[in-house]
Amino acid sequence: MGSTRDCRPGLAGSHEKGGVEGEIGRFRRRQLVPVPRVGSLAELNELLDAAAAVDEARHLPGRQLDIGAGFAVERAALTPLPGEVFETGLTLHPRVDRHARITVRCCHYSVPARLIGRQVRVLLRASQVIVFDGRAEVARHDRATTKGAPTLLLDHYLEVLLKKPGALPGATALVQARRSGVFTSEHEAFWAGARTKLGDAGGTRALIEVLLLHRHLPPAVVLAGLRAAPRPRSAPPPLTWSRSRPARPPPSIDTPPARTPPRTTTWWWRRLGGWSA
Repeated sequence: MGSTRDCRPGLAGSHEKGGVEGEIGRFRRRQLVPVPRVGSLAELNELLDAAAAVDEARHLPGRQLDIGAGFAVERAALTPLPGEVFETGLTLHPRVDRHARITVRCCHYSVPARLIGRQVRVLLRASQVIVFDGRAEVARHDRATTKGAPTLLLDHYLEVLLKKPGALPGATALVQARRSGVFTSEHEAFWAGARTKLGDAGGTRALIEVLLLHRHLPPAVVLAGLRAAPRPRSAPPPLTWSRSRPARPPPSIDTPPARTPPRTTTWWWRRLGGWSA
């Protein structure tokens, strides 16, 4: 009888794994005991990548090369990956409920509120849930790790909250936005100032208008404008946004000067007293 450590070369032994399962068990015991606490699958994958990088530097007794260098030598003998990319996700077709959510594998994920009542196409991957309306991608979430857990994006509800601003302070989507860092201290400070000037409803609508800007401007630009906005007698929002962007190069002599658009402000900025004619 042959030893259990032997592997037959060629197709006859292609099903034998040569200690792969045992090595996976060793990695699990070394890196995942005690069980790590993470906030998302993305964080867990980052933890595993870091542990694998450390493991590649491990040196076995009696071997000249460490794990990483040994694999680099064996890589040439392996069959290359296929050149054509193919999708490995599972396609599903859930219907959007009245809360602008879809249910995928007992977990709830938000989609834009305009899709309420419609059927959407979902691509369920190992770590992501991607939602399509026709061919257009409308939402992308990390997969939830707890059964029944809601994963909500505040941006999906802004149009609804603009009509019902009183629902924003207690919204679950706002709680998750604060937890993830999307809703920053700059947003909080602007909201507090706007509510003082305009009242709860008007100040909340002003905040929602600012949140809608994130769809068109980089986060750094919006946050720079928010830091300047609470100052009294500061520039109106359009000028605040332009000041936070890099300056454009001066036009050449042959280029006619561009027409300057008229200065405009929104109603809530005038009520905040941020600009006077």
